[in-house]
Amino acid sequence: MTRSMARFGAEAGLNTPGSIVQFDNVGLRYGTGAETLSDLTFSLRQGGFYFLTGPSGAGKTSLLRLLYLAQRPSRGLIRLFGEDIVTMPRNRLPGFRRRIGVVFQDFRLVSHLSAYDNVALPLRVAGVEERDLETPVKEMLAWVGLGHRASARPATLSGGEQQRVAIARAVIARPELLVADEPTGNVDPEMAKRLLHLFDSLNKLGTTIVVATHDLHLLSSIARAEMLRLDRGQLLDPTGALRHPPRTHA
Repeated sequence: MTRSMARFGAEAGLNTPGSIVQFDNVGLRYGTGAETLSDLTFSLRQGGFYFLTGPSGAGKTSLLRLLYLAQRPSRGLIRLFGEDIVTMPRNRLPGFRRRIGVVFQDFRLVSHLSAYDNVALPLRVAGVEERDLETPVKEMLAWVGLGHRASARPATLSGGEQQRVAIARAVIARPELLVADEPTGNVDPEMAKRLLHLFDSLNKLGTTIVVATHDLHLLSSIARAEMLRLDRGQLLDPTGALRHPPRTHA
């Protein structure tokens, strides 16, 4: 984590002290089908590091969508940053979203912008002066190994390079909550370690991290991390308690 970047910037139960995210009996249904998520009750503490795991189709992406306010639940209560976001007026949601960094599985880079301008976007939205952008953006691109690709547009980047630009964009403004969907799925093991170190550094500065992943080696890389396990839209532990991920051996 660079100095310039730093400049910018579980337990069940709905009113858990020190929590940044609180779910109480949350369900999510798309259309008229069966619930994708059912009866989710848990709390994530401010400054925690969490891995979200489960088989394909377990509902991980749907849960992340609730966390970064792309979806509202069909039932239940969700509090984020201490406020009820289920009944919050829509005109207040953009301000809340600016406090959340998101790494999408499909990257969602702005196609007509360069890597530099994609990474700079959250700072520009936050009102950072242009003269203050260059140093943190260039440092962040260098951190993810793309200092030499600052002027490249997404279509000319490989999948792994696009992933790294997406991660740089998500963390550049030092969000209060970072949500990442399979953030190391398109990079080699060495770069995966580097990116996880970036998340770890951000977490130590106070950002709450939630990473959805299938990678067992990733699960054992942050000793203090805790785990949310989903299966068929429900937490495996019915109390919503969080468990430390298993340690793996090389």
